[in-house]
This record gives sequence, structure tokens and C-alpha cells, in this order.
Amino acid sequence: MTALHTGPDGQLRCTWCAATPDYIAYHDEEWGFPVADDRRLFEKLSLEAFQSGLSWRTILTKRANFRAGFAGFDIEVLATWGEPEVQRLLGDAGIVRHRGKIEAVLNNARRAQELIRDEGSLAAYVWRHEPTRDDPPEAGPVVGQTAVSQAISKDLKRRGWAFVGPTTVYAFMQAMGLVNDHATGCAWRARVTAARRAFQRPV
Repeated sequence: MTALHTGPDGQLRCTWCAATPDYIAYHDEEWGFPVADDRRLFEKLSLEAFQSGLSWRTILTKRANFRAGFAGFDIEVLATWGEPEVQRLLGDAGIVRHRGKIEAVLNNARRAQELIRDEGSLAAYVWRHEPTRDDPPEAGPVVGQTAVSQAISKDLKRRGWAFVGPTTVYAFMQAMGLVNDHATGCAWRARVTAARRAFQRPV
């Protein structure tokens, strides 16, 4: 299968965009561009956890509902929630109603508070794990996890986080710009490379 897809505007994109029109805006505006905002990083880790076992399309089409249900993924707010909020979310047909994943988000918010106290910010912690290699001139084969995602997963689990396996973490790394996995020839690969070069890493 070719790694490229010609979009409705004639531009070449990563082939996964062909699965649904919903993916095009996500690919063009978000996927791979570096992020340093703690709320967005926490949201993405949470949504990747919900995506486990499902398609990203399912989560993307429900993302507005997730944001409404989870207070915009505000870490400080979610850290105070408990069983009443879990019950409310289990009754929310607009999200994926999985008790374990809902409870994991609330647990992870509390663990994120601890991590922020230890590391300064979630962003600083995440970007300290950026792979040291430069983006290769050509994208390599698609992978589900890497040594770096395995290391982050292991450390987060040690800190008490849940639903942060190495595949979930690598999908998060791809989306949040820690790696540039746009296919060679994708019109957005060079744009992401430029954004990553200009990005000021949080400390």
C-alpha cells in the first residue's frame, strides 16, 4: 500500500487520511505539530487511552463530547472528581462509556499533579523524552512503539498512571510532535519539520 493519498485539493497526504474526511483537518492542522500546553497534552494522553481497542475515528468524532464531559481536560478540576462524576460519565452516550478508562483519566489527573510538582510541568517532562535523533530525510516504516515510548510508559506506570502502554504513548508522541511520522512526500512533512525546528522546548 502506498504511503500517500491525493486529497480533494490535489495535495499529497499520509494515506491514513483516505479513511474518512474527518481525518483531513486533523492531519493538516494538528497531527505532528509540536505542543507544549499541559491541558492539550493531558487531553491527548486521555483520548489515546480511550482509543485503545477502537479506531481513532471513533474518538475524533466524539472529541467535543469528551471535552464537555471531562471539563475540557482541566487537570486541577479532574483531580477532584470521584464516583459521582464516574457515574455521570457512564451515563453519557456521547463518549465511550468504559469505567476503567474513565477512572484512569481521574487517576491520571492526580498523578499529573504530582508529576507537575516534581518536573515543573507535564510539557517539560514530555519533551525531556524527545528522541535525540533528527528527523530522518525519509520516513521509516510505520511502527507501533519505540524504545522511547516504552521508557515513558514504564516511568508513567511507575508513577501510578493507568492506560499508558507503549503503543498508546507512541501514538501520543506522533500526534504531539515529538516525532515527525508524516510520510515522505506528504505535503505536511516539511511543514512539521519546520515547526519542530522553530519550537521552543519547555524546560
